[in-house]
Amino acid sequence: HVQLVESGGGSVQTGGSLKLSCTGSGYIHYDRHCMGWLRQGPGKAREAVAHIGTSGSPMYFLDSVKGRFTISRNYAERTVFLQMDSLKPEDAGTYTCAAAAKCRPEYNYWGQGTQVTVS
Repeated sequence: HVQLVESGGGSVQTGGSLKLSCTGSGYIHYDRHCMGWLRQGPGKAREAVAHIGTSGSPMYFLDSVKGRFTISRNYAERTVFLQMDSLKPEDAGTYTCAAAAKCRPEYNYWGQGTQVTVS
């Protein structure tokens, strides 16, 4: 049973940075999972922010975060990161990581989320 735990959220001022981490456990083959970050702002629908493939190459960024956010992963630590720079108030929300076994179109596993506040 795969479990994902996010960390690194917090409160920053506009223009600041945060680095989110998502560490997984219970994987049989971590390297066969694509990983993603999604977020849900207050009163907004959840949206995909970034996605990374099994090779470690980013596969997707939400248009509004391109050039500001970076996604990466560490296979030894079974951790995926989301580096967020030049944060804006509209980036605020609950950030959740997710894993897709064999990079299937839908995520199989979800974390509990970590809160990001930008003021």
